Amino acid sequence: MPATSSMPTSASIRSGPDLSISFCGINFKNPIIAASGTFGYGVEFEDIVALDKLGGFVVKGLSREPMAGNPPPRMFETAAGMLNAIGLQNIGAEAFVNEKLPLLARKKNLVIIANVFGYAREDYEAVVRTLNQAEGIAAYEINVSCPNTRQGGISFGSDPHLLEEVVAACKKAARRPVIVKLSPNVTSISLMARIAEEAGADALSLVNTFVALAIDAETRKPRISNLTAGLSGPAIKPIALRMVYEASQAVNIPVIGMGGITSGSDVVEFLLAGAAAVQVGTANYFDPCATEHIIDQLYRWCIEHRVRNVTELIGGLQVDPESTQG
Repeated sequence: MPATSSMPTSASIRSGPDLSISFCGINFKNPIIAASGTFGYGVEFEDIVALDKLGGFVVKGLSREPMAGNPPPRMFETAAGMLNAIGLQNIGAEAFVNEKLPLLARKKNLVIIANVFGYAREDYEAVVRTLNQAEGIAAYEINVSCPNTRQGGISFGSDPHLLEEVVAACKKAARRPVIVKLSPNVTSISLMARIAEEAGADALSLVNTFVALAIDAETRKPRISNLTAGLSGPAIKPIALRMVYEASQAVNIPVIGMGGITSGSDVVEFLLAGAAAVQVGTANYFDPCATEHIIDQLYRWCIEHRVRNVTELIGGLQVDPESTQG
C-alpha cells in the first residue's frame, strides 16, 4: 500500500498531475500499456497512435519459429466483449529482431515489452536468448497460458509445478526483467501469483483471457473453428478486478492489471485494486486510438479529483476490515 499523502495544493494541481510510474527499473510516462496481441508489433500503429505518448506497449507473442495460427473463423464479437482463437500467429522471435525492432528504433523513448511463449520450457528459453541479443526491449512478458505439449497439453499457467519450472528457466536465461502473464483459468490466482514470484518473476500481469465457447443456434456449430476461444473485453472486468486485488495482496512485486479497460475511470479502479499499471487490449479493436484517449481521460480524472501523482491511487481500495467476502 502506498503511503498516504496530504491534499495537493492549488499550485500543484495547476501544474498538472504526474502520471509517471516506475518499477522493475523501467520508467513509464504513464500507467497505460497496450496489450499483447492487440497492438501488432507496434509499427502497425505508428501512423494512428503517438507511440511515444503511451506508457509502453507489448508486442504480439513471439515464438521460437514462425507460426501461421488457427484457421478462420477465429474471432467473434460477444454481447460485452469478444472471443479470439488467433492461435498466436507470429513471425518468430528472430524475424522480429531483424525486421520489426529496427523500425521501432527510429522512435525514441519507447517502452517495448516482448511477449514470449512456447510449448516446452526449452522454447521459452530459446526465445528469451534470441531477444537478449537485441537492443531496445525493456522487459519480457512470459505468457504461461500455453499448453505444454510434453506434459499432455496441460497449461503452464494452470499447474503450479510447470509454472515454477518455466518462470525459473526464463529468469535464469533473461538479461531483462521478467513479467509473468498469469492465466485466470485457475482455482487460486493468489497461489499462482506467489509461485511465480518465488520462481523469480520481477512483476506479474493479469488477467489473460478466459476460456469460453460461442455456438451458432442456426447451424448448430461453434462460432470459432478451434471450438473454444479466449473471452476478453468489458464482460470480464469485474472478475479481472477481483483477481488483480487478490494477486496484489499475495505478492510483493508489481502487478499489471488488465481485463475490459475502456476508460480512464477503469484504470483508476485497477490501480485502487493494487495494480501498478494496466494494459489495454480489446478496446484497441473498436477504437485504434483507445490508449491515447484513456491516457487523456485519466489525466482529466486526476485533475478533477485533485490527485497530484497517479501512484497515490495504487492499492487505495478502502475495505472494511470487518467485512467478509461473499
